[in-house]
Amino acid sequence: MSQATTPPDGVLLFAHGSRDPLWRGPIEAVAQRIRLDQPSLPVACAYLELCEPSLPDAALQMIEQLKITPKFIAAPADSMPANGSKALKIRIVPMFLGMGKHAREDLPEIAAQLRAAHPAVEFDIAATVGEDERVTRLLAQIAISKL
Repeated sequence: MSQATTPPDGVLLFAHGSRDPLWRGPIEAVAQRIRLDQPSLPVACAYLELCEPSLPDAALQMIEQLKITPKFIAAPADSMPANGSKALKIRIVPMFLGMGKHAREDLPEIAAQLRAAHPAVEFDIAATVGEDERVTRLLAQIAISKL
């Protein structure tokens, strides 16, 4: 996992997935909040299993979307940037409360496959959201607040 200092060109919110369509609501609400706060920043949800899109599919869609923006010029065959253009940077945010098997093992394996398939794209993997002190603080405030 890395802590990036430069802003990403796009954000993928990565969650487990569920057959229950209502389960996706909170993840999609985070994506919508990002869209409201940062309208020029592409954001999408991706899932490990049980619903679509998968992380590789969402990444490919985002790469294609970013390649057509004026600041990125890439060769269509391999997503390599043309000489002089900067590489795409996509941040993957694991929407897990802890560093369990999916964040510790599955995500790095998928990220390695993404990097091999798209060598000109920098995939930055954030820490799981539950490891962020701000989330811990907010959850504690919610737990002790009056109903």
